[in-house]
Amino acid sequence: MILTSLEVDPKEFEARTGWAIKPEGACKDHICVPLAAGAHAGKLDARMLSERLGMPLVHDADAKVWCLGPEAMGHALTTARAPELALPDYKGNQFRLSSLRGQKALIVTWSSW
Repeated sequence: MILTSLEVDPKEFEARTGWAIKPEGACKDHICVPLAAGAHAGKLDARMLSERLGMPLVHDADAKVWCLGPEAMGHALTTARAPELALPDYKGNQFRLSSLRGQKALIVTWSSW
């Protein structure tokens, strides 16, 4: 979920993530996670949702946006930094992902299996 504010509308949150906000907490399928007291009454805090639901929250200060990722069920990323990756480019020369540090990059992968 891309956010321009840390306040999240409960209806939009449900439509985009499948988590319904109810008096007992955030519910999806057969799972309900308790939220902070009064959370179902108004806007939700993205930081609280991130913590309670295990959803990574990443901030891009330059673009003034946040991204609230999908619930990770205990497998959340601890950082938004990619590990070092070195692979041959189309000419056979070694290319290091770190050479793009400080730039936005889209990594597209493909596998035949």
